[in-house]
Amino acid sequence: MSAVLRIATVAALMLSVPAVVQADRPARSRAVAISTPSHASSVPDAGGRWLARLAPAANPQVLGMAVAAMECAQASGVGTDAKRLAVIDYSRPSLMPRLWVFDLAAGRLLYEEVVAHGQGSGENMATRFSNRDGSHQSSLGLFVTADTYVGRNGYSLRMRGLEPGVNDAAEARAIVMHGAPYVDPSQGQRMGRLGRSWGCPAVRSAVARPMIDLLKDGQFVFSYYPDQAWLSRSALLKCPAARKALAREPAAGTSASG
Repeated sequence: MSAVLRIATVAALMLSVPAVVQADRPARSRAVAISTPSHASSVPDAGGRWLARLAPAANPQVLGMAVAAMECAQASGVGTDAKRLAVIDYSRPSLMPRLWVFDLAAGRLLYEEVVAHGQGSGENMATRFSNRDGSHQSSLGLFVTADTYVGRNGYSLRMRGLEPGVNDAAEARAIVMHGAPYVDPSQGQRMGRLGRSWGCPAVRSAVARPMIDLLKDGQFVFSYYPDQAWLSRSALLKCPAARKALAREPAAGTSASG
């Protein structure tokens, strides 16, 4: 049985996952890759809260959902050796940093970056998401990364969508992580948005190769937006491991810090 089908058959009790309330923050004109050593002797087992301490600008509820989905996938045998997790919060404007890459083993924040969404998903704000080929829209949910290749957009990272009907067409659609010159915050300030992809999470060319090398071969990427249809049916947010992880998070409705 495939990894996707194993996850799809995980027993799931209905759980209402509320939309995340995001506090308003001023836009930043440029995202900078950072590396923050952990001050803990080991990675805390506290869901997304320890990630929130590493990335205070991120919404802690989104980080908690990412951890919950990851733990659900790992409980069904997918990505059990993953050491890194990338979280994209598409509820933020494209000109704000909304991609965080964590080293789970070392307890470090490796990158805080802007990231492009698909042309079909919206302008500065992404509001539409799809699993359909030709939609040029971004997809939500949890992905596990695969191998790299050099293609039309240069050095690129293949991703396998783990949520049937939500993102499992990612490989067929060639939804990959890659660098792009249009992911330029300075130019974006003049345009009112970043340049857009055909659905790929495109990043700045300057950080693409090192970021992809950190995320290749069995790591996780989680893409979030408060889409109630997805949240209400996502098996990866409802399995026992996910419910346990979400139970460790702050009460629903907590605003993002910072």
